[in-house]
Amino acid sequence: MFESGILGNLKVLTIGAVINLNKCETGLILTKSVSGQPKSLHFADSDWHIHRTKGDNVTMQIATILDQIDLGAMALPEFQRGYVWSRNQVRALMKSLYRRYPVGSLLVWVTKTESATARGDGKLQEGTVELLLDGQQRITSLYGIIRGQVPKFFDGNKNSFTGLYFHLEDEEFQFYMPTRMRDNPLWVDVTDLMQTGLGEAIQKLMKVNGLKPSDHTKYINRLTAIDGIKQCELHIEKVTGKDKTVDVVVDIFNRVNTGGTKLSQGDLALAKICAEWPDARMEMKQRLDKWKKAGFSFRLEWLLRNINTITTGEALFSALENIDRANFEIGLKRSEKYIDLLLNLISSRLGLDHDRVLKDPAFPLMARYLEQRGGKLTNAHERDRLLYWYIHTFLWGRYSGSSESYLNRDLEAIENVTPEDSSDGLDRLIAGLRQDRGDLKLSELDFHGATRGSRFYTMLYMMTRACQARDWGTGVELTNHLLGNLSSLQIHHIFPKALLYEHDFGQREVNAIANFTFLTQETNLEVLRQDPEKYIPAYEKKIPGIMASHWIPMDPELWKVGNYHEFLAERRRLLADAANTFLDQLLAGQVPDTEEEMSILDQDLTGIHGGVESEEEEVELLQCIEWLSEQSLAEGELLYELTDEDTGEPLAILDLAWPNGLQEGLSQPVAILLEEGPEVEASASAQGYRFFTSVDRFKQYVNREVLVLEEV
Repeated sequence: MFESGILGNLKVLTIGAVINLNKCETGLILTKSVSGQPKSLHFADSDWHIHRTKGDNVTMQIATILDQIDLGAMALPEFQRGYVWSRNQVRALMKSLYRRYPVGSLLVWVTKTESATARGDGKLQEGTVELLLDGQQRITSLYGIIRGQVPKFFDGNKNSFTGLYFHLEDEEFQFYMPTRMRDNPLWVDVTDLMQTGLGEAIQKLMKVNGLKPSDHTKYINRLTAIDGIKQCELHIEKVTGKDKTVDVVVDIFNRVNTGGTKLSQGDLALAKICAEWPDARMEMKQRLDKWKKAGFSFRLEWLLRNINTITTGEALFSALENIDRANFEIGLKRSEKYIDLLLNLISSRLGLDHDRVLKDPAFPLMARYLEQRGGKLTNAHERDRLLYWYIHTFLWGRYSGSSESYLNRDLEAIENVTPEDSSDGLDRLIAGLRQDRGDLKLSELDFHGATRGSRFYTMLYMMTRACQARDWGTGVELTNHLLGNLSSLQIHHIFPKALLYEHDFGQREVNAIANFTFLTQETNLEVLRQDPEKYIPAYEKKIPGIMASHWIPMDPELWKVGNYHEFLAERRRLLADAANTFLDQLLAGQVPDTEEEMSILDQDLTGIHGGVESEEEEVELLQCIEWLSEQSLAEGELLYELTDEDTGEPLAILDLAWPNGLQEGLSQPVAILLEEGPEVEASASAQGYRFFTSVDRFKQYVNREVLVLEEV
């Protein structure tokens, strides 16, 4: 039975229930959208948008969904990933809606908001808010097209959905191209139609010369179909209940979204936090930007992990479930303080002064360690023992693969130290490494790898900075914070690449770590492609002992290209011996203190800082990164270490990689591999990577499948 009632000037129909204008358990909710904005009074019956509810599931018109967002009843949480759809995906969505094909349901998580403000200038409704878990890309696209403006929650490339046109005859959606669409009345601006309404579009159509009456009828029907997209209904699944923790919600989402973006626990934990503190993501990004300016590019989830361990002492993001806004803000401020401290410590003490050599997975544990001690280390010996542990974590991939299980184990080691225990947390951490490794001694085989992304490449760079290696040209120690255009460190092939290729050595042999050393740019340019049999004696005569400071064998027979394999073997032995000596001294507190330097965070980096080779390949990759940034696309990870997910063992180094795809979570992993051997290509392929062996081919892929550039 239908009952009717009057509320002010609003006429309401219900099915056996009294309607509350803001909320209802069952029945018909009547809302109104005028010029894209939600209203609650003075509507005609013909203007109603209707959605039906049943239990925890609902069917809602697209226009109403957008109204709910503006009202603060539904929020697009600030997940780790922003808007990542391409123009192709936007066109496919609109074509499906135009033809009234199914476009999938939405998934929302109903959670408390406690009257928190929303991102931007909006407000969340009191009580609860529906966080959109699945459907963010679709709803963001529709919001931009229908509302005609970038949503306040937007973070991505707005060109993906602005300027969409529809051809009335071909029924084709395309983005604006002047040469094809200018002065052609059959191309209709979709957003303009959504904004100005069907009536005005029909009036424009009637003024077009040369159209037949049958054309008018056909085109009006097609305009009506486009405008009617706003009334298309989407099915919404709701995740509700006190038992729906972050862990449960992540599992639910990933089960129903096996073909799309996988949300991590960090994604949803941050979503919940942003619902209560809308500025959380922005505040975190400000810290990330500060570190990036100093040469350290960190990820949002990494910072969240640090906040998590500091505030909860746990590795799993589910521990953030009970952390309120105030405590999260405290955790963020302390994370910034501890990360600053660690960056300065690792840079000044170990010389790891930029993100291509710095390894960051152990930071959440070290941040928790500092939190337990009030943000201070007791003495220099404790400092060096912590650094000793840190070095071994990245050398052996402690937190690669199943990182959370190892991190939780190590957190327990520093948490459960009793006064009666003769050991301390650091003793336990180091003992845990020895238990898992069996032996922490380095061998010459550890320096057997190739390419600049290897963990032992980082070790070589660290030794160069921390063990008094000297520049061949000036004799100055290659210590910390070298400033100036020609003083930042560059990689140098002891045996030049061209010389080795001329003698038929393979790429992995040419790029062996044992063939690398570091020099200032000025000296690197000076040496260039000289034969080591000629330049080593000359520099050694000029500054006696200069070559030994780089652990270069002093047997002249080993400087001959014909004895290159023997040279590599001897240098690996020298490197292993020197590394073990340094680590043993660090553990024992016997490494001399260095002079206090300026904070690395205060340096104004110009150009490429540290560990960068001024060769054509690297320049090409850096230019590619700059090009991607101009397209508002992810820049990728330079020298990305590909590891086995189960064991954490390194498989290969990819020149430039997007492990989550260029459109994160929506496309397969992508990599650029320049002049890599078949082993690297096979490893990338086995891990599901789509790889390109030239930057030009990669750009063609980006233009064709991501940006969808149809005319230059």
